Amino acid sequence: MFFPKLFIRRISGGAVFALLLLQGCARFEVHGPREYVYVWPKETYLRDRVAVVSNRVAEVANGQRLQVVEHGRRFLKVKTDHGEVGWIEDHGIVDQKVFDQFAQLETQHAHDPVVATGILLDEYWLRDAPGRQSDRFYLLPENDKLQLLERASVPKPESTQAVPVPMPSAKVEKGGTAPVPATPPMEDYWLIRDSAGHVGWVRARTLDEDVPDAIAGLAEGQKIVGAYVLRKVDDPGANVPGNQVGEYLAVMSAWKDGLPYDFDQVRVFTWNTRKHRYETAYRERSIAGYLPVTVGTQVFGKQEEPVFSYRVASGDSVALDPETGTVKPGETVTESFHMEGVLVHRIGNEAPHMHGALAANGAGTAAERREKSRKKRPS
Repeated sequence: MFFPKLFIRRISGGAVFALLLLQGCARFEVHGPREYVYVWPKETYLRDRVAVVSNRVAEVANGQRLQVVEHGRRFLKVKTDHGEVGWIEDHGIVDQKVFDQFAQLETQHAHDPVVATGILLDEYWLRDAPGRQSDRFYLLPENDKLQLLERASVPKPESTQAVPVPMPSAKVEKGGTAPVPATPPMEDYWLIRDSAGHVGWVRARTLDEDVPDAIAGLAEGQKIVGAYVLRKVDDPGANVPGNQVGEYLAVMSAWKDGLPYDFDQVRVFTWNTRKHRYETAYRERSIAGYLPVTVGTQVFGKQEEPVFSYRVASGDSVALDPETGTVKPGETVTESFHMEGVLVHRIGNEAPHMHGALAANGAGTAAERREKSRKKRPS
Protein backbone atom coordinates (compact mmCIF):
# COMPACT_ATOMS: atom_id res chain seq x y z
CA MET A 1 0.00 0.00 0.00
CA PHE A 2 1.32 3.41 -0.90
CA PHE A 3 1.40 6.22 1.75
CA PRO A 4 2.28 9.76 0.78
CA LYS A 5 5.51 11.10 2.33
CA LEU A 6 3.60 13.97 3.86
CA PHE A 7 1.29 11.52 5.70
CA ILE A 8 4.29 9.56 7.03
CA ARG A 9 5.93 12.74 8.25
CA ARG A 10 2.73 13.73 10.06
CA ILE A 11 2.54 10.31 11.77
CA SER A 12 6.21 10.50 12.81
CA GLY A 13 5.76 14.02 14.12
CA GLY A 14 2.69 12.99 16.12
CA ALA A 15 4.49 10.01 17.66
CA VAL A 16 7.41 12.18 18.72
CA PHE A 17 5.04 14.74 20.22
CA ALA A 18 3.21 12.02 22.18
CA LEU A 19 6.50 10.63 23.48
CA LEU A 20 7.61 14.06 24.62
CA LEU A 21 4.25 14.61 26.27
CA LEU A 22 4.56 11.35 28.23
CA GLN A 23 8.05 12.25 29.36
CA GLY A 24 6.86 15.64 30.50
CA CYS A 25 4.01 14.11 32.46
CA ALA A 26 6.44 11.73 34.15
CA ARG A 27 8.21 14.71 35.67
CA PHE A 28 5.02 15.72 37.43
CA GLU A 29 4.04 12.19 38.45
CA VAL A 30 2.95 12.01 42.08
CA HIS A 31 5.26 9.64 43.98
CA GLY A 32 4.29 7.77 47.13
CA PRO A 33 5.68 8.72 50.57
CA ARG A 34 9.35 8.07 51.08
CA GLU A 35 10.26 5.05 53.18
CA TYR A 36 13.01 5.33 55.76
CA VAL A 37 14.89 2.82 57.87
CA TYR A 38 17.51 3.35 60.58
CA VAL A 39 20.86 1.69 61.20
CA TRP A 40 20.88 -0.68 64.16
CA PRO A 41 24.52 -1.96 64.52
CA LYS A 42 27.24 0.21 65.99
CA GLU A 43 28.90 0.46 62.55
CA THR A 44 28.41 -1.25 59.19
CA TYR A 45 28.92 -0.66 55.46
CA LEU A 46 26.74 -0.21 52.40
CA ARG A 47 27.77 -2.48 49.47
CA ASP A 48 27.59 -1.77 45.76
CA ARG A 49 25.87 -5.09 45.02
CA VAL A 50 24.48 -8.21 46.67
CA ALA A 51 27.22 -10.73 46.02
CA VAL A 52 29.92 -12.70 47.77
CA VAL A 53 32.45 -10.22 46.46
CA SER A 54 31.37 -6.57 46.68
CA ASN A 55 32.78 -3.14 47.31
CA ARG A 56 32.12 -0.83 50.21
CA VAL A 57 30.19 2.26 49.18
CA ALA A 58 29.79 4.09 52.50
CA GLU A 59 30.12 3.58 56.25
CA VAL A 60 26.97 4.06 58.34
CA ALA A 61 26.48 4.07 62.12
CA ASN A 62 23.87 3.35 64.76
CA GLY A 63 20.83 5.64 64.56
CA GLN A 64 21.58 6.94 61.05
CA ARG A 65 18.57 7.45 58.75
CA LEU A 66 18.53 5.79 55.31
CA GLN A 67 16.01 6.18 52.49
CA VAL A 68 14.80 2.92 50.95
CA VAL A 69 15.33 2.74 47.18
CA GLU A 70 14.59 -0.92 46.50
CA HIS A 71 13.60 -4.05 48.41
CA GLY A 72 15.42 -7.36 47.92
CA ARG A 73 14.93 -10.76 49.55
CA ARG A 74 17.21 -10.16 52.53
CA PHE A 75 18.73 -6.85 51.53
CA LEU A 76 17.56 -3.29 50.98
CA LYS A 77 18.98 -0.78 48.57
CA VAL A 78 19.21 2.49 50.47
CA LYS A 79 20.48 6.04 50.08
CA THR A 80 22.14 8.16 52.74
CA ASP A 81 21.44 11.85 53.31
CA HIS A 82 24.69 12.52 51.41
CA GLY A 83 23.42 10.70 48.31
CA GLU A 84 25.48 7.52 48.73
CA VAL A 85 23.57 4.45 47.46
CA GLY A 86 24.22 0.85 48.42
CA TRP A 87 22.83 -2.39 49.82
CA ILE A 88 22.39 -3.31 53.50
CA GLU A 89 21.12 -6.50 55.17
CA ASP A 90 17.61 -6.22 56.57
CA HIS A 91 18.69 -7.41 60.03
CA GLY A 92 20.99 -4.36 60.25
CA ILE A 93 18.14 -1.86 60.32
CA VAL A 94 15.00 -1.00 62.27
CA ASP A 95 11.88 0.26 60.54
CA GLN A 96 9.96 3.48 61.01
CA LYS A 97 7.58 1.88 63.52
CA VAL A 98 10.39 1.09 65.97
CA PHE A 99 11.89 4.54 65.49
CA ASP A 100 8.51 6.14 66.24
CA GLN A 101 8.17 4.08 69.44
CA PHE A 102 11.38 5.58 70.80
CA ALA A 103 10.36 9.05 69.66
CA GLN A 104 7.10 8.62 71.55
CA LEU A 105 8.99 7.62 74.72
CA GLU A 106 11.06 10.81 74.45
CA THR A 107 7.90 12.91 74.18
CA GLN A 108 6.05 11.14 77.00
CA HIS A 109 8.91 11.37 79.49
CA ALA A 110 10.53 14.65 78.44
CA HIS A 111 9.66 16.32 81.75
CA ASP A 112 9.82 13.34 84.14
CA PRO A 113 11.78 14.09 87.33
CA VAL A 114 15.19 12.45 87.71
CA VAL A 115 15.06 10.14 90.75
CA ALA A 116 18.73 9.06 90.62
CA THR A 117 21.71 8.85 88.27
CA GLY A 118 23.68 5.86 87.03
CA ILE A 119 26.84 4.90 85.13
CA LEU A 120 26.60 2.32 82.33
CA LEU A 121 29.05 -0.55 82.82
CA ASP A 122 29.19 -1.60 79.16
CA GLU A 123 27.67 -0.75 75.79
CA TYR A 124 23.92 -1.34 75.79
CA TRP A 125 21.09 -0.98 73.29
CA LEU A 126 18.11 0.98 74.59
CA ARG A 127 14.85 -0.98 74.62
CA ASP A 128 11.34 0.36 74.09
CA ALA A 129 9.94 -1.68 77.01
CA PRO A 130 11.33 -3.62 79.99
CA GLY A 131 12.31 -7.18 79.06
CA ARG A 132 14.81 -8.92 76.81
CA GLN A 133 12.29 -9.54 74.03
CA SER A 134 11.44 -5.87 73.44
CA ASP A 135 12.71 -3.88 70.45
CA ARG A 136 16.10 -2.19 70.81
CA PHE A 137 17.64 0.65 68.87
CA TYR A 138 20.00 3.33 70.21
CA LEU A 139 23.41 2.06 71.33
CA LEU A 140 24.66 3.70 74.52
CA PRO A 141 28.43 3.84 75.10
CA GLU A 142 30.28 2.41 78.07
CA ASN A 143 30.55 4.76 81.08
CA ASP A 144 27.65 6.85 79.80
CA LYS A 145 26.02 8.85 82.61
CA LEU A 146 22.27 8.24 82.70
CA GLN A 147 19.31 9.90 84.37
CA LEU A 148 17.09 7.29 86.05
CA LEU A 149 13.37 8.01 85.75
CA GLU A 150 11.41 4.90 86.71
CA ARG A 151 11.99 1.25 87.65
CA ALA A 152 10.13 -1.86 86.48
CA SER A 153 10.50 -5.58 87.24
CA VAL A 154 9.67 -8.36 84.80
CA PRO A 155 10.14 -12.15 84.88
CA LYS A 156 13.45 -13.47 83.60
CA PRO A 157 13.18 -15.17 80.18
CA GLU A 158 13.78 -18.66 81.60
CA SER A 159 11.00 -18.19 84.14
CA THR A 160 8.38 -17.59 81.44
CA GLN A 161 8.47 -21.24 80.37
CA ALA A 162 5.78 -23.56 81.61
CA VAL A 163 6.60 -25.06 84.99
CA PRO A 164 5.81 -28.80 85.33
CA VAL A 165 2.85 -29.45 87.59
CA PRO A 166 3.98 -31.46 90.66
CA MET A 167 2.48 -34.84 91.40
CA PRO A 168 -0.53 -34.69 93.69
CA SER A 169 0.44 -35.14 97.30
CA ALA A 170 -1.52 -36.14 100.32
CA LYS A 171 -4.59 -34.09 101.11
CA VAL A 172 -4.12 -31.10 103.33
CA GLU A 173 -5.37 -31.93 106.78
CA LYS A 174 -8.16 -29.94 108.26
CA GLY A 175 -6.83 -26.68 109.60
CA GLY A 176 -3.64 -26.94 107.54
CA THR A 177 -2.48 -24.69 104.74
CA ALA A 178 -1.69 -25.53 101.14
CA PRO A 179 1.85 -24.83 99.90
CA VAL A 180 2.37 -21.41 98.35
CA PRO A 181 3.71 -21.53 94.75
CA ALA A 182 7.20 -20.14 94.30
CA THR A 183 7.55 -16.64 92.87
CA PRO A 184 9.29 -16.62 89.46
CA PRO A 185 12.73 -14.96 89.40
CA MET A 186 12.56 -11.32 88.32
CA GLU A 187 14.96 -8.77 86.84
CA ASP A 188 14.86 -5.01 87.11
CA TYR A 189 14.93 -2.41 84.33
CA TRP A 190 15.35 1.36 84.55
CA LEU A 191 13.68 3.88 82.29
CA ILE A 192 16.54 6.27 81.53
CA ARG A 193 17.34 9.48 79.68
CA ASP A 194 20.83 9.91 78.21
CA SER A 195 22.77 13.10 77.45
CA ALA A 196 21.33 13.21 73.90
CA GLY A 197 17.76 13.10 75.22
CA HIS A 198 17.08 9.51 74.14
CA VAL A 199 14.67 7.66 76.43
CA GLY A 200 14.36 3.91 76.84
CA TRP A 201 14.78 0.94 79.15
CA VAL A 202 18.10 -0.45 80.41
CA ARG A 203 18.61 -3.63 82.43
CA ALA A 204 19.48 -2.59 85.99
CA ARG A 205 22.39 -5.02 86.31
CA THR A 206 24.18 -3.27 83.41
CA LEU A 207 24.60 -0.02 85.35
CA ASP A 208 25.84 1.21 88.70
CA GLU A 209 24.02 3.88 90.63
CA ASP A 210 26.16 7.02 90.68
CA VAL A 211 27.41 6.97 94.28
CA PRO A 212 30.31 9.04 95.65
CA ASP A 213 33.35 6.88 96.34
CA ALA A 214 33.62 8.41 99.81
CA ILE A 215 30.43 6.68 101.04
CA ALA A 216 30.28 3.69 98.69
CA GLY A 217 32.07 1.52 101.25
CA LEU A 218 29.68 2.46 104.08
CA ALA A 219 26.65 0.59 102.72
CA GLU A 220 27.24 -2.53 104.88
CA GLY A 221 26.35 -4.94 102.11
CA GLN A 222 23.31 -2.99 100.93
CA LYS A 223 22.83 -1.41 97.51
CA ILE A 224 22.80 2.40 97.53
CA VAL A 225 19.90 3.29 95.26
CA GLY A 226 20.46 7.03 95.47
CA ALA A 227 22.86 9.43 97.20
CA TYR A 228 22.08 13.15 97.62
CA VAL A 229 24.26 15.99 98.91
CA LEU A 230 22.70 17.66 101.95
CA ARG A 231 25.45 20.24 102.51
CA LYS A 232 29.21 20.72 102.50
CA VAL A 233 31.38 21.35 105.53
CA ASP A 234 34.84 22.88 105.70
CA ASP A 235 37.65 20.67 106.96
CA PRO A 236 41.22 21.91 106.40
CA GLY A 237 42.51 18.44 107.24
CA ALA A 238 40.43 16.68 104.59
CA ASN A 239 42.13 15.56 101.40
CA VAL A 240 39.44 16.90 99.08
CA PRO A 241 39.34 19.83 96.62
CA GLY A 242 38.85 23.12 98.47
CA ASN A 243 38.62 21.26 101.80
CA GLN A 244 34.85 21.06 101.21
CA VAL A 245 33.44 17.69 102.27
CA GLY A 246 29.93 16.63 101.31
CA GLU A 247 27.42 15.21 103.76
CA TYR A 248 24.94 12.81 102.20
CA LEU A 249 21.50 11.30 102.44
CA ALA A 250 21.56 7.73 101.09
CA VAL A 251 18.63 5.41 100.41
CA MET A 252 19.39 1.68 100.19
CA SER A 253 17.87 -1.69 99.46
CA ALA A 254 18.90 -5.33 99.31
CA TRP A 255 20.72 -6.64 96.22
CA LYS A 256 17.54 -8.22 94.93
CA ASP A 257 15.43 -7.64 91.82
CA GLY A 258 11.66 -7.51 91.83
CA LEU A 259 11.16 -5.58 95.07
CA PRO A 260 7.78 -3.77 95.22
CA TYR A 261 9.44 -0.65 96.67
CA ASP A 262 12.53 1.37 95.79
CA PHE A 263 14.38 1.30 99.11
CA ASP A 264 13.95 -0.06 102.63
CA GLN A 265 16.66 1.83 104.53
CA VAL A 266 17.64 5.47 104.93
CA ARG A 267 20.94 6.79 106.28
CA VAL A 268 22.48 10.22 106.73
CA PHE A 269 26.29 10.41 106.61
CA THR A 270 27.86 13.42 108.33
CA TRP A 271 31.53 14.37 108.45
CA ASN A 272 33.45 14.36 111.74
CA THR A 273 35.90 17.27 111.39
CA ARG A 274 37.99 16.09 114.37
CA LYS A 275 38.49 12.52 113.20
CA HIS A 276 38.23 13.36 109.46
CA ARG A 277 35.80 10.56 108.67
CA TYR A 278 32.15 9.84 107.89
CA GLU A 279 29.74 8.77 110.61
CA THR A 280 26.08 7.78 110.58
CA ALA A 281 23.91 10.60 111.92
CA TYR A 282 20.57 9.00 111.13
CA ARG A 283 19.37 5.53 110.20
CA GLU A 284 15.96 4.07 109.51
CA ARG A 285 15.20 0.50 108.50
CA SER A 286 12.23 -1.72 107.65
CA ILE A 287 10.33 0.77 105.53
CA ALA A 288 8.83 0.62 102.05
CA GLY A 289 10.19 3.81 100.51
CA TYR A 290 9.59 5.27 97.05
CA LEU A 291 11.59 7.60 94.85
CA PRO A 292 12.00 10.47 94.21
CA VAL A 293 13.77 11.89 97.26
CA THR A 294 13.55 15.65 97.76
CA VAL A 295 16.53 17.56 99.17
CA GLY A 296 16.79 21.30 99.85
CA THR A 297 17.16 23.94 102.54
CA GLN A 298 14.73 25.72 104.84
CA VAL A 299 15.03 28.49 107.44
CA PHE A 300 14.40 27.45 111.05
CA GLY A 301 14.51 30.47 113.33
CA LYS A 302 17.31 32.49 111.74
CA GLN A 303 19.34 29.53 110.54
CA GLU A 304 19.10 27.94 107.10
CA GLU A 305 19.33 24.16 107.47
CA PRO A 306 19.22 21.14 105.13
CA VAL A 307 15.86 19.42 104.73
CA PHE A 308 14.88 16.21 102.97
CA SER A 309 11.76 14.14 102.46
CA TYR A 310 10.62 10.86 100.91
CA ARG A 311 7.46 8.79 100.63
CA VAL A 312 6.78 5.54 102.48
CA ALA A 313 3.90 3.08 102.33
CA SER A 314 1.32 3.75 105.01
CA GLY A 315 0.05 0.16 105.00
CA ASP A 316 0.76 -3.25 103.56
CA SER A 317 -0.68 -2.63 100.08
CA VAL A 318 2.58 -2.52 98.10
CA ALA A 319 2.98 -4.38 94.82
CA LEU A 320 4.27 -4.13 91.27
CA ASP A 321 1.91 -3.14 88.49
CA PRO A 322 0.85 -6.52 87.02
CA GLU A 323 0.73 -5.15 83.45
CA THR A 324 3.86 -2.99 83.21
CA GLY A 325 5.97 -4.23 86.12
CA THR A 326 6.51 -0.65 87.29
CA VAL A 327 6.61 0.25 90.97
CA LYS A 328 3.22 1.75 91.77
CA PRO A 329 2.76 2.43 95.49
CA GLY A 330 -0.64 2.43 97.09
CA GLU A 331 -1.31 4.77 99.98
CA THR A 332 1.79 6.66 101.06
CA VAL A 333 2.78 9.33 103.54
CA THR A 334 5.59 11.85 103.15
CA GLU A 335 8.29 11.84 105.82
CA SER A 336 10.15 15.15 106.18
CA PHE A 337 13.29 15.93 108.18
CA HIS A 338 15.71 18.76 108.85
CA MET A 339 19.25 18.81 110.19
CA GLU A 340 20.62 20.88 113.05
CA GLY A 341 24.34 20.28 113.14
CA VAL A 342 24.66 16.49 113.19
CA LEU A 343 21.18 16.06 114.67
CA VAL A 344 18.29 14.93 112.45
CA HIS A 345 14.81 16.11 113.45
CA ARG A 346 11.53 14.87 112.02
CA ILE A 347 9.48 17.84 110.86
CA GLY A 348 5.99 17.89 112.38
CA ASN A 349 6.77 15.84 115.48
CA GLU A 350 6.97 17.45 118.89
CA ALA A 351 9.84 15.22 119.99
CA PRO A 352 12.74 15.53 117.55
CA HIS A 353 14.90 12.58 116.55
CA MET A 354 18.33 13.16 118.06
CA HIS A 355 20.32 10.28 116.69
CA GLY A 356 23.27 12.37 115.60
CA ALA A 357 24.89 12.51 119.02
CA LEU A 358 24.54 8.77 119.52
CA ALA A 359 25.81 7.99 116.04
CA ALA A 360 28.85 10.21 116.55
CA ASN A 361 29.86 7.88 119.38
CA GLY A 362 29.59 4.88 117.07
CA ALA A 363 26.19 3.57 118.23
CA GLY A 364 24.47 4.07 114.85
CA THR A 365 20.98 3.68 116.37
CA ALA A 366 17.86 3.43 114.20
CA ALA A 367 15.04 5.96 114.11
CA GLU A 368 12.00 5.55 116.28
CA ARG A 369 9.59 3.05 114.79
CA ARG A 370 6.39 4.06 113.14
CA GLU A 371 3.03 2.72 114.10
CA LYS A 372 2.75 -1.01 113.59
CA SER A 373 0.62 -0.71 110.46
CA ARG A 374 3.19 1.58 108.84
CA LYS A 375 6.49 -0.02 109.75
CA LYS A 376 5.83 -3.57 108.56
CA ARG A 377 8.18 -4.41 105.70
CA PRO A 378 6.46 -6.01 102.67
CA SER A 379 7.38 -9.57 101.92
